[in-house]
Amino acid sequence: MAGGEVRDGVAMSNLDQLLFDGAEATKRDLVDYLEFVGERLVRVLRARALSVVRVRPGQEPFMQKNLPKYTPEWVPRVTVWAESSHREVTYALGDDVRTLLWFGNQRAVEYHPTLLPVEHSAGPTHLVLDLDPSPGQTFRDAAAGAHLIRAALTADGLDGAVKTSGAKGLHVFVPIEPGVAIEDAAAATRAIAARAERIDPKLGTTAFIREDREGKVFLDSTRAGGATVIAAYSPRIRPGVPVSFPLRWNDIDDVTPADFTLRSAPNLLGDTDPWTTEMPAPQKLPPDLIAEGHTIPIARVQAMHEGKRRARARREQ
Repeated sequence: MAGGEVRDGVAMSNLDQLLFDGAEATKRDLVDYLEFVGERLVRVLRARALSVVRVRPGQEPFMQKNLPKYTPEWVPRVTVWAESSHREVTYALGDDVRTLLWFGNQRAVEYHPTLLPVEHSAGPTHLVLDLDPSPGQTFRDAAAGAHLIRAALTADGLDGAVKTSGAKGLHVFVPIEPGVAIEDAAAATRAIAARAERIDPKLGTTAFIREDREGKVFLDSTRAGGATVIAAYSPRIRPGVPVSFPLRWNDIDDVTPADFTLRSAPNLLGDTDPWTTEMPAPQKLPPDLIAEGHTIPIARVQAMHEGKRRARARREQ
Protein backbone atom coordinates (compact mmCIF):
# COMPACT_ATOMS: atom_id res chain seq x y z
CA MET A 1 0.00 0.00 0.00
CA ALA A 2 1.40 3.37 -1.01
CA GLY A 3 0.65 6.17 1.41
CA GLY A 4 1.87 9.67 2.15
CA GLU A 5 1.75 10.90 -1.44
CA VAL A 6 0.28 14.37 -1.99
CA ARG A 7 -0.75 15.77 -5.38
CA ASP A 8 -1.81 19.39 -5.79
CA GLY A 9 -2.49 19.48 -2.04
CA VAL A 10 -4.63 16.32 -2.11
CA ALA A 11 -3.47 13.46 0.14
CA MET A 12 -3.59 10.16 -1.76
CA SER A 13 -4.16 6.66 -0.37
CA ASN A 14 -3.92 3.05 -1.57
CA LEU A 15 -2.61 4.11 -4.97
CA ASP A 16 -1.30 0.65 -5.83
CA GLN A 17 -4.62 -1.14 -5.33
CA LEU A 18 -6.30 -2.62 -8.40
CA LEU A 19 -8.91 -0.16 -9.65
CA PHE A 20 -11.57 -2.85 -10.18
CA ASP A 21 -11.77 -6.44 -11.45
CA GLY A 22 -10.72 -6.54 -15.10
CA ALA A 23 -9.32 -3.02 -15.03
CA GLU A 24 -5.70 -4.07 -15.64
CA ALA A 25 -4.94 -0.76 -13.95
CA THR A 26 -4.40 0.61 -10.45
CA LYS A 27 -5.80 3.62 -8.67
CA ARG A 28 -2.41 5.26 -9.35
CA ASP A 29 -3.00 4.80 -13.09
CA LEU A 30 -6.36 6.58 -12.72
CA VAL A 31 -4.89 9.50 -10.77
CA ASP A 32 -1.95 9.76 -13.20
CA TYR A 33 -4.39 9.87 -16.11
CA LEU A 34 -6.64 12.52 -14.51
CA GLU A 35 -3.56 14.62 -13.80
CA PHE A 36 -2.41 14.18 -17.41
CA VAL A 37 -5.70 15.12 -19.13
CA GLY A 38 -6.22 17.79 -16.46
CA GLU A 39 -7.37 21.04 -18.05
CA ARG A 40 -8.71 19.23 -21.12
CA LEU A 41 -11.25 17.38 -18.98
CA VAL A 42 -11.92 20.48 -16.87
CA ARG A 43 -12.87 22.39 -20.06
CA VAL A 44 -15.61 19.80 -20.68
CA LEU A 45 -16.84 19.75 -17.07
CA ARG A 46 -16.58 23.42 -16.06
CA ALA A 47 -19.75 25.08 -14.74
CA ARG A 48 -21.86 21.93 -15.16
CA ALA A 49 -23.35 19.86 -12.33
CA LEU A 50 -21.21 16.72 -12.12
CA SER A 51 -22.25 13.15 -11.34
CA VAL A 52 -19.49 10.56 -10.98
CA VAL A 53 -19.46 6.77 -10.99
CA ARG A 54 -17.28 5.34 -8.23
CA VAL A 55 -16.14 1.77 -7.64
CA ARG A 56 -14.97 0.47 -4.28
CA PRO A 57 -13.03 -2.80 -3.88
CA GLY A 58 -15.39 -5.78 -3.96
CA GLN A 59 -18.49 -3.63 -4.56
CA GLU A 60 -20.65 -2.82 -7.56
CA PRO A 61 -20.06 0.61 -9.15
CA PHE A 62 -22.46 3.33 -8.01
CA MET A 63 -23.37 6.79 -9.31
CA GLN A 64 -22.81 9.64 -6.86
CA LYS A 65 -24.65 12.91 -7.41
CA ASN A 66 -24.90 14.41 -3.91
CA LEU A 67 -21.49 15.32 -2.48
CA PRO A 68 -20.66 13.36 0.69
CA LYS A 69 -20.38 15.27 3.98
CA TYR A 70 -16.61 14.69 4.16
CA THR A 71 -16.00 16.60 0.88
CA PRO A 72 -13.33 19.30 1.38
CA GLU A 73 -14.69 22.84 1.49
CA TRP A 74 -12.55 23.88 -1.48
CA VAL A 75 -14.39 21.55 -3.91
CA PRO A 76 -16.63 23.84 -6.05
CA ARG A 77 -20.31 22.94 -5.84
CA VAL A 78 -23.84 23.93 -6.69
CA THR A 79 -27.08 23.06 -4.88
CA VAL A 80 -30.15 22.45 -7.02
CA TRP A 81 -33.69 21.24 -6.43
CA ALA A 82 -34.17 17.72 -7.80
CA GLU A 83 -37.76 17.38 -8.94
CA SER A 84 -37.50 13.58 -9.28
CA SER A 85 -36.48 13.02 -5.65
CA HIS A 86 -38.11 16.16 -4.19
CA ARG A 87 -34.98 17.27 -2.36
CA GLU A 88 -31.98 19.51 -2.74
CA VAL A 89 -28.89 17.88 -4.25
CA THR A 90 -25.42 19.38 -3.90
CA TYR A 91 -23.40 18.55 -7.01
CA ALA A 92 -19.69 19.05 -7.48
CA LEU A 93 -18.46 21.30 -10.28
CA GLY A 94 -15.39 19.92 -12.06
CA ASP A 95 -13.89 23.39 -12.33
CA ASP A 96 -10.26 22.58 -11.52
CA VAL A 97 -7.72 19.75 -11.73
CA ARG A 98 -7.43 19.58 -7.93
CA THR A 99 -11.10 18.53 -7.76
CA LEU A 100 -10.44 15.81 -10.35
CA LEU A 101 -7.54 14.49 -8.27
CA TRP A 102 -9.72 14.43 -5.15
CA PHE A 103 -12.35 12.48 -7.06
CA GLY A 104 -9.69 10.12 -8.41
CA ASN A 105 -8.61 9.38 -4.84
CA GLN A 106 -12.28 8.62 -4.09
CA ARG A 107 -12.14 6.04 -6.92
CA ALA A 108 -14.42 8.10 -9.16
CA VAL A 109 -13.73 6.61 -12.57
CA GLU A 110 -16.53 8.06 -14.73
CA TYR A 111 -17.42 11.76 -15.11
CA HIS A 112 -20.96 12.64 -16.28
CA PRO A 113 -21.66 16.41 -16.54
CA THR A 114 -25.12 17.78 -17.31
CA LEU A 115 -25.75 19.03 -20.82
CA LEU A 116 -27.12 22.29 -19.42
CA PRO A 117 -24.63 24.56 -17.68
CA VAL A 118 -25.46 25.61 -14.11
CA GLU A 119 -26.19 29.11 -15.42
CA HIS A 120 -28.65 27.97 -18.07
CA SER A 121 -30.48 31.17 -18.91
CA ALA A 122 -28.77 31.10 -22.34
CA GLY A 123 -30.11 27.58 -22.94
CA PRO A 124 -28.27 24.44 -24.06
CA THR A 125 -24.79 24.70 -25.55
CA HIS A 126 -24.91 21.50 -27.65
CA LEU A 127 -27.27 18.98 -29.19
CA VAL A 128 -26.18 15.37 -28.60
CA LEU A 129 -26.89 12.30 -30.73
CA ASP A 130 -25.96 8.92 -29.27
CA LEU A 131 -25.25 6.07 -31.73
CA ASP A 132 -25.94 2.75 -30.05
CA PRO A 133 -25.45 -0.52 -31.99
CA SER A 134 -27.97 -3.34 -31.50
CA PRO A 135 -26.92 -6.73 -30.07
CA GLY A 136 -24.85 -8.56 -32.67
CA GLN A 137 -23.69 -5.34 -34.29
CA THR A 138 -20.17 -3.90 -34.03
CA PHE A 139 -18.59 -0.51 -33.49
CA ARG A 140 -18.31 -0.27 -37.29
CA ASP A 141 -22.13 -0.23 -37.41
CA ALA A 142 -22.19 2.62 -34.87
CA ALA A 143 -19.76 4.50 -37.13
CA ALA A 144 -22.11 3.98 -40.09
CA GLY A 145 -24.92 5.43 -37.96
CA ALA A 146 -22.74 8.43 -37.10
CA HIS A 147 -22.15 9.05 -40.82
CA LEU A 148 -25.95 9.14 -41.27
CA ILE A 149 -26.20 11.81 -38.57
CA ARG A 150 -23.43 13.80 -40.19
CA ALA A 151 -25.15 13.59 -43.59
CA ALA A 152 -28.38 14.90 -42.03
CA LEU A 153 -26.44 17.72 -40.36
CA THR A 154 -24.59 18.64 -43.57
CA ALA A 155 -27.89 18.85 -45.46
CA ASP A 156 -28.95 21.53 -42.97
CA GLY A 157 -25.64 23.41 -43.10
CA LEU A 158 -24.64 22.09 -39.65
CA ASP A 159 -21.62 20.19 -38.37
CA GLY A 160 -20.65 18.31 -35.23
CA ALA A 161 -17.75 16.71 -33.40
CA VAL A 162 -17.62 12.96 -32.74
CA LYS A 163 -16.18 10.88 -29.89
CA THR A 164 -16.32 7.31 -28.70
CA SER A 165 -18.67 6.78 -25.77
CA GLY A 166 -16.04 4.54 -24.20
CA ALA A 167 -18.57 1.72 -24.42
CA LYS A 168 -20.05 0.33 -27.66
CA GLY A 169 -21.08 3.50 -29.44
CA LEU A 170 -20.35 7.05 -30.50
CA HIS A 171 -21.59 10.52 -29.51
CA VAL A 172 -22.03 13.41 -31.93
CA PHE A 173 -22.05 16.89 -30.32
CA VAL A 174 -23.52 19.80 -32.30
CA PRO A 175 -22.61 23.19 -30.77
CA ILE A 176 -25.42 25.74 -31.01
CA GLU A 177 -25.72 29.49 -30.55
CA PRO A 178 -26.99 30.72 -27.15
CA GLY A 179 -30.64 31.54 -26.68
CA VAL A 180 -32.28 28.31 -27.91
CA ALA A 181 -35.10 27.15 -25.62
CA ILE A 182 -34.59 23.72 -24.05
CA GLU A 183 -37.73 22.38 -25.78
CA ASP A 184 -36.56 23.70 -29.17
CA ALA A 185 -33.11 22.12 -28.77
CA ALA A 186 -34.73 18.80 -27.86
CA ALA A 187 -37.04 19.09 -30.88
CA ALA A 188 -34.12 19.83 -33.23
CA THR A 189 -32.29 16.77 -31.88
CA ARG A 190 -35.32 14.57 -32.63
CA ALA A 191 -35.58 16.00 -36.14
CA ILE A 192 -31.89 15.36 -36.91
CA ALA A 193 -32.30 11.71 -35.88
CA ALA A 194 -35.50 11.38 -37.95
CA ARG A 195 -33.82 12.89 -41.02
CA ALA A 196 -30.83 10.57 -40.58
CA GLU A 197 -33.18 7.59 -40.36
CA ARG A 198 -34.89 8.64 -43.62
CA ILE A 199 -31.51 8.64 -45.42
CA ASP A 200 -31.09 4.90 -44.78
CA PRO A 201 -33.91 3.26 -42.80
CA LYS A 202 -32.25 -0.15 -43.23
CA LEU A 203 -29.25 1.04 -41.24
CA GLY A 204 -30.56 3.45 -38.58
CA THR A 205 -33.68 3.58 -36.43
CA THR A 206 -35.20 6.06 -33.99
CA ALA A 207 -37.28 3.29 -32.32
CA PHE A 208 -36.96 3.86 -28.56
CA ILE A 209 -38.36 0.41 -27.67
CA ARG A 210 -35.55 -2.13 -28.06
CA GLU A 211 -37.68 -4.90 -29.58
CA ASP A 212 -38.65 -2.51 -32.41
CA ARG A 213 -35.08 -1.82 -33.57
CA GLU A 214 -34.75 -4.97 -35.73
CA GLY A 215 -30.97 -5.16 -35.36
CA LYS A 216 -30.35 -1.58 -36.54
CA VAL A 217 -28.25 1.20 -35.01
CA PHE A 218 -30.30 3.25 -32.54
CA LEU A 219 -30.12 6.96 -33.41
CA ASP A 220 -30.79 8.14 -29.87
CA SER A 221 -32.05 11.73 -29.66
CA THR A 222 -33.16 11.59 -26.00
CA ARG A 223 -30.11 13.30 -24.48
CA ALA A 224 -31.62 16.71 -23.89
CA GLY A 225 -32.53 19.21 -21.19
CA GLY A 226 -31.16 18.18 -17.80
CA ALA A 227 -29.66 14.90 -19.04
CA THR A 228 -26.05 13.93 -18.41
CA VAL A 229 -23.60 12.46 -20.91
CA ILE A 230 -20.18 10.91 -20.38
CA ALA A 231 -17.51 13.60 -20.74
CA ALA A 232 -14.91 13.53 -23.48
CA TYR A 233 -11.70 12.11 -21.95
CA SER A 234 -13.59 10.39 -19.10
CA PRO A 235 -12.58 6.79 -18.31
CA ARG A 236 -15.26 4.08 -18.14
CA ILE A 237 -15.70 1.21 -15.67
CA ARG A 238 -15.18 -1.51 -18.27
CA PRO A 239 -12.47 -4.11 -18.88
CA GLY A 240 -9.20 -2.38 -19.73
CA VAL A 241 -10.61 1.04 -18.67
CA PRO A 242 -11.45 2.56 -22.08
CA VAL A 243 -11.93 6.33 -22.24
CA SER A 244 -14.41 8.44 -24.20
CA PHE A 245 -12.07 9.68 -26.92
CA PRO A 246 -12.48 12.51 -29.47
CA LEU A 247 -12.03 11.45 -33.10
CA ARG A 248 -11.71 13.04 -36.51
CA TRP A 249 -14.59 12.11 -38.79
CA ASN A 250 -12.15 10.48 -41.23
CA ASP A 251 -10.96 8.08 -38.52
CA ILE A 252 -14.19 6.63 -37.13
CA ASP A 253 -14.26 3.66 -39.53
CA ASP A 254 -10.74 2.55 -38.67
CA VAL A 255 -10.75 2.38 -34.85
CA THR A 256 -12.39 0.48 -32.00
CA PRO A 257 -13.22 1.73 -28.48
CA ALA A 258 -10.49 -0.55 -27.09
CA ASP A 259 -7.86 1.54 -28.90
CA PHE A 260 -8.38 4.33 -26.35
CA THR A 261 -7.68 3.40 -22.73
CA LEU A 262 -6.33 4.88 -19.53
CA ARG A 263 -2.90 3.66 -20.64
CA SER A 264 -2.93 4.39 -24.39
CA ALA A 265 -4.78 7.73 -24.47
CA PRO A 266 -1.92 9.88 -23.05
CA ASN A 267 0.47 8.79 -25.83
CA LEU A 268 -2.19 9.38 -28.47
CA LEU A 269 -3.05 12.84 -27.10
CA GLY A 270 0.37 14.23 -26.31
CA ASP A 271 -0.26 17.92 -25.65
CA THR A 272 -3.26 18.16 -28.03
CA ASP A 273 -6.93 18.73 -27.16
CA PRO A 274 -8.86 17.29 -30.11
CA TRP A 275 -12.27 17.78 -28.47
CA THR A 276 -11.63 21.54 -28.56
CA THR A 277 -9.92 21.67 -31.95
CA GLU A 278 -12.43 19.40 -33.74
CA MET A 279 -15.50 21.15 -32.26
CA PRO A 280 -17.18 23.50 -34.77
CA ALA A 281 -18.17 27.02 -33.75
CA PRO A 282 -21.71 27.43 -32.29
CA GLN A 283 -24.31 27.32 -35.06
CA LYS A 284 -27.78 28.73 -35.67
CA LEU A 285 -30.47 26.05 -35.86
CA PRO A 286 -32.68 26.17 -38.99
CA PRO A 287 -36.30 27.04 -38.02
CA ASP A 288 -37.68 24.16 -40.15
CA LEU A 289 -35.57 21.66 -38.17
CA ILE A 290 -37.07 22.86 -34.88
CA ALA A 291 -40.56 22.92 -36.39
CA GLU A 292 -40.27 19.33 -37.66
CA GLY A 293 -38.97 18.19 -34.27
CA HIS A 294 -42.04 19.56 -32.52
CA THR A 295 -44.19 17.25 -34.67
CA ILE A 296 -42.22 14.18 -33.44
CA PRO A 297 -43.43 12.68 -30.14
CA ILE A 298 -40.99 12.67 -27.21
CA ALA A 299 -39.56 9.13 -27.29
CA ARG A 300 -39.82 8.27 -23.59
CA VAL A 301 -43.41 9.48 -23.35
CA GLN A 302 -44.40 7.68 -26.55
CA ALA A 303 -42.66 4.48 -25.36
CA MET A 304 -44.47 4.62 -22.02
CA HIS A 305 -47.88 4.88 -23.73
CA GLU A 306 -46.97 2.17 -26.25
CA GLY A 307 -45.78 -0.14 -23.46
CA LYS A 308 -49.11 0.28 -21.68
CA ARG A 309 -50.99 -0.32 -24.94
CA ARG A 310 -49.04 -3.54 -25.63
CA ALA A 311 -49.54 -4.79 -22.07
CA ARG A 312 -53.27 -4.15 -22.41
CA ALA A 313 -53.35 -5.99 -25.75
CA ARG A 314 -51.55 -8.99 -24.21
CA ARG A 315 -54.03 -9.12 -21.32
CA GLU A 316 -56.97 -9.01 -23.73
CA GLN A 317 -55.50 -11.87 -25.76
